[in-house]
Amino acid sequence: MNWTDERVELLRKLWSEGLSASQIAAQLGGVSRNAVIGKVHRLKLSGRGR
Repeated sequence: MNWTDERVELLRKLWSEGLSASQIAAQLGGVSRNAVIGKVHRLKLSGRGR
């Protein structure tokens, strides 16, 4: 699975909406929870409000 620009934008959107890494992985398809967490950290998105 490649992180296309569209998938990264969807990840950013879902993360900002408060979805969990597992929920995001399920919506994206073809990617694990850990892959989502790794990408979130590489994009420096981990500081969302809870």
